[in-house]
Amino acid sequence: MEAKIIKVDKQNIDPEVMRQAGSIIRMGGLVAFPTETVYGLGADARQKDAAARIYAAKGRPSDNPLIVHIAEFQALRAIVSEVPEKAVRLAETFWPGPLTMILNKNQEIPYETTGGLDTVAVRMPDHPVALTLIREGGGYIAAPSANTSGRPSPTMAEHVMEDLGDKIELIIDGGPVGIGIESTIVDMTVEPPMILRPGYINRDMLEAVIGTVEEDKSLLGDNPDIKPKAPGMKYRHYAPKADMMIVEGSEAAVIAKINELIRKDKSAKIGVIATDETKARYIGADVKSIGSRREEISISRNLYRILREFDREEVSSIYSEAFELPELGQAVMNRLLKAAGYHVINVKNEIKLRNYRKVIFVCASDTCRAPMAEAIMKSKHVTAPVVIQSKGLVVLFPEPLNQKAEAVMISNGLKMEQHMSSPLEEEDFGEDTLIITMDEEQKQKVLMGYTKALNVYTLKSLVGEEGEIPDPYGGPLTDYGECYEELYRLVTLLVENWNEEEP
Repeated sequence: MEAKIIKVDKQNIDPEVMRQAGSIIRMGGLVAFPTETVYGLGADARQKDAAARIYAAKGRPSDNPLIVHIAEFQALRAIVSEVPEKAVRLAETFWPGPLTMILNKNQEIPYETTGGLDTVAVRMPDHPVALTLIREGGGYIAAPSANTSGRPSPTMAEHVMEDLGDKIELIIDGGPVGIGIESTIVDMTVEPPMILRPGYINRDMLEAVIGTVEEDKSLLGDNPDIKPKAPGMKYRHYAPKADMMIVEGSEAAVIAKINELIRKDKSAKIGVIATDETKARYIGADVKSIGSRREEISISRNLYRILREFDREEVSSIYSEAFELPELGQAVMNRLLKAAGYHVINVKNEIKLRNYRKVIFVCASDTCRAPMAEAIMKSKHVTAPVVIQSKGLVVLFPEPLNQKAEAVMISNGLKMEQHMSSPLEEEDFGEDTLIITMDEEQKQKVLMGYTKALNVYTLKSLVGEEGEIPDPYGGPLTDYGECYEELYRLVTLLVENWNEEEP
């Protein structure tokens, strides 16, 4: 089977084409169609077998839930057990648009569509072709992105053909999409509501309508034990075929580092993701501009297209600038980090350590690496007055130091008998406070999980190194000893840098 491609002008939609497409949906078939975010792969959300065909065509794990697309608000009430008042206000403000809400489902939507969950993800797309197809197809279309699972999402019909051309019946070609990254997903079954996937509609926009909104602190995690409540939470996504590395820091430092990496890289073909402002400053690689930092939407719109172009050109390595943008930065970086497998180089910035009056070491639970680093730094002579603490990202209740970590510290002459774990909180951040994480993933969780987050670095980046400090949790005592030795080396370097700075 080879998919039929039909071009449709969204300003002048051919009703007969849409009736044909709707008929395919009603009969349990698959139709790819444009939305304002990315192209979707649609099937009737109420048909078990149709949902199963989506999973099979994409090679998508069956516990990864699908988003149900509707064309009228009243259609929502027919498939959920209740619609909270906050959900009504968000729908009134952002629908149709790139917002998906998770609500408790009723029996109308089968578990095959929801990945076995009692909740359902629902959105109303802001695209005339999509809305027409939904109506013609029966009112409820389940649609993930129309790509092979794990690959960059499709922003053009040709991307769909490339991945799924021999697996589906029809591709509606509505031209390039407008936004280029998937919708924001908000869980409305918890209070306060929680962002499970960042997108075009950011936290500030949501809070302006319904008040406090939280962000899932496992948003950027890579935990294989997570049961995904929303698309994109568990499995590898958006990935190009080449190895990819993100370089973050000041503009000049990033450009210098990427040019250095290009010189050292022995790959046959190297790709660089730059911007209109920086493209001309790279040498010796296939450099593509993702857009302009002055026009954020251009960056989100071009991200997946560029990753696919590098795939077609068979580059072996990709180096990308980081994008800390005021509005779309979180959403773009979420996709980039997943595409790069969380491989990030933080170019050592010219930070003045002596400007800080407090240091907080951060690890997952504040029972191992962070308190070890705290004790080591306290044992050193720091020539400037500084408060040294440790905190955890997930601390449900106070706990003492891990027994193996304590044993290693005692053997090295350090004691923390009074230590009890405590959580990192918003009030911990300040202009004079330095937050130091054990790895890049924890750093990104801090930056995206706390509204006041600033001055956040990995320990290795502060001493001009790359990589993470291995977590010894669950390992033998020797793992804890090796972790301590690495922490001792790094903290010693940090203190030496601190003391060498001019007052």
